Amino acid sequence: MTAALAATPLSDADYHAKAHAVLAGVEAAIDAWLDEDLIDIDTQRTGGLLELSFPNRSKIVLNTQPPLQELWLAARAGGYHFRYVEGRWLEREGREFHELLSQLASEQGGKTLVFSPR
Repeated sequence: MTAALAATPLSDADYHAKAHAVLAGVEAAIDAWLDEDLIDIDTQRTGGLLELSFPNRSKIVLNTQPPLQELWLAARAGGYHFRYVEGRWLEREGREFHELLSQLASEQGGKTLVFSPR
């Protein structure tokens, strides 16, 4: 069992800026893929919640959690909580947000999809 990673302390304003930048980066990547005709993933954003709908009707949901200063990711494979640790969003086992999102989106999208931090 891996010990919980110690989150980097953030002000509320810093948390919101960093979390919303992640969601905006995900949306920008998906928009670029749509322009390139790579894959048609529908997005719907309501505040701090971003829902990704894949062509096979599966979904990935990304959600900010301001009271906990976390990002949450829910996919077919399960749910994951990420904390901001020394400049990266990491889940308790040390997996990085964009790497795990890329893996899960590739599985659900049926092709290689790579999300990168902005």
